[in-house]
Amino acid sequence: MNFKITQSGEIYKLRWQDIVSRYNHPDLRRSLWQTVNTLIPYLALFYLTMRSVDVVPWLTLPLSIITAGFMVRTFIIFHDCGHGSFFTSQTANDTLGTITGILTFTPYFQWKHDHAIHHATSGDLDRRGIGDVYTMTVREYMAAPWWKKAGYAVMRNPIALLVFGSLGVFLFAQRIPVAKGRRERASVWWTDLALAVIITAVVLTVGWKEYVITQLLVLVFGGSTGIWLFYVQHNFEGVYWDRHIRWDYFKASLQGSSFYKLPAVLQWFTGNIGFHHIHHLSSRIPNYNLPKAYKENPIFHVKPLTLPVSLKSLFLRLYDEESRKLVGWSFLRRYRRNHQAT
Repeated sequence: MNFKITQSGEIYKLRWQDIVSRYNHPDLRRSLWQTVNTLIPYLALFYLTMRSVDVVPWLTLPLSIITAGFMVRTFIIFHDCGHGSFFTSQTANDTLGTITGILTFTPYFQWKHDHAIHHATSGDLDRRGIGDVYTMTVREYMAAPWWKKAGYAVMRNPIALLVFGSLGVFLFAQRIPVAKGRRERASVWWTDLALAVIITAVVLTVGWKEYVITQLLVLVFGGSTGIWLFYVQHNFEGVYWDRHIRWDYFKASLQGSSFYKLPAVLQWFTGNIGFHHIHHLSSRIPNYNLPKAYKENPIFHVKPLTLPVSLKSLFLRLYDEESRKLVGWSFLRRYRRNHQAT
């Protein structure tokens, strides 16, 4: 709960649920306009990037970076549809979610299922592993066999995580059904089929070289940006983690999710996802309502994570339950010395 003091000095309780409920209503015109100003430029730029490969090769790289920005923005629409926050109609959410899922190489219903688990378990040390960037505790890492330590170290390496990890997720991991639900599994196969048809048509029309170069560049830049955003939203100094018996949803949202304060252009391309602490408190808030919710409610004015400061998160590897903070590899040397002494 949030305590608010009136001008007369009277104190009354204002439930956070009442605050977020004011912003939980999608605006059809804004949703449609965001769809138009995202998907049309994305598809047009993708086509221009393919054509540039043979005609103006030096333009391919900069064009692919801009195209990747619109891929990220497309994924935000996909993300909102998965939460049922982009339209009031669930059918409309599922339809646009499926379309944008194909455009971003992500099966809609399987991702929707996994992401709902992520929201329900974020910050809970006893319920890690689904829909998150896996984070081990110091004790778990120290007790792990060498091969698990090596694999974890590779996975947490920035290059492996952001570059190879993004390609691995979008090109391979998302092609395989892992959820048990029939609808979730079917969404993977239908997405794969749709991609096969679309890719074949594009290759036959434009050319395989033009498509492959463009698609790989866009996936590397767009996918890496998406993985980075997801990583830094829950891996930063001061992040909240706790065991399930003490886990608190409100703290996990406002303290376990970052307020990533980005420059205006990047905030636009990332669909206001930087207000991630508010989003985790209520995933039913459309992305275009998040800035307003932040501006009008001091309860959401948490310490921002700026772009330069966020780079420090790349060196955070493990969660130490004793000090209740994320630490880097150097912490392990002190940990070993202290525990050998005792």
